[in-house]
Amino acid sequence: MKVIGVGLGRTGTASVKAALEQLGFGPCYHMFEVTAHPEHGEQWLSGYAGGPVDWAAVFAGYKSTMDWPGCSFWTELVDRYPDAKVLLTVRDPLSWYGSMARTLLPVWKMSTDPARDVPGFEWYGQLVKAISDHTFGGDLDDRDHLIGAFTAHNDAVRAAVPADRLLSYEVGQGWAPLCEFLGVAVPDGDFPHLNDTASFQSMVERLLTA
Repeated sequence: MKVIGVGLGRTGTASVKAALEQLGFGPCYHMFEVTAHPEHGEQWLSGYAGGPVDWAAVFAGYKSTMDWPGCSFWTELVDRYPDAKVLLTVRDPLSWYGSMARTLLPVWKMSTDPARDVPGFEWYGQLVKAISDHTFGGDLDDRDHLIGAFTAHNDAVRAAVPADRLLSYEVGQGWAPLCEFLGVAVPDGDFPHLNDTASFQSMVERLLTA
């Protein structure tokens, strides 16, 4: 593991995943990977319940991680991979909440509705609930509570991780600070821009139609 992404979802994690892979720090583990590898669901659920996680098995072949569920276990991962860089993706808290409210929060609420269980993917609703409980105490309706949890998470990371190992990063900053932090050359071309609100909503509509 070369890069540990500790920022919460909706802070540009999909774009940074693509950027890390372009820079040679891939494959990068992301929530997308859990849906591609449902057998990992049991490992994550064990971790959220306070049980063991076979990190070597979950991250086999991966050089970096971003987004949930990995960011929930940032303290364990920072300790387990002492030579890895730590990347905290951030954004303005109000902007972050607005993005959550338009994307993940409706999907999470839908995913934890027993009436909407998809055969073979019941674990996904369980995982979403575990993430919600761990990160937000299960309260997805109180804007101020969610923003407070977001801010507290970022503050805890900054307080715990040595400054020379940590980059607090906004995707709008582009390639330069990320590449300098990782010690690699700035590539040609624009910084990736993936999974914005419009594309996320379009993806959800396709899933619901299917």
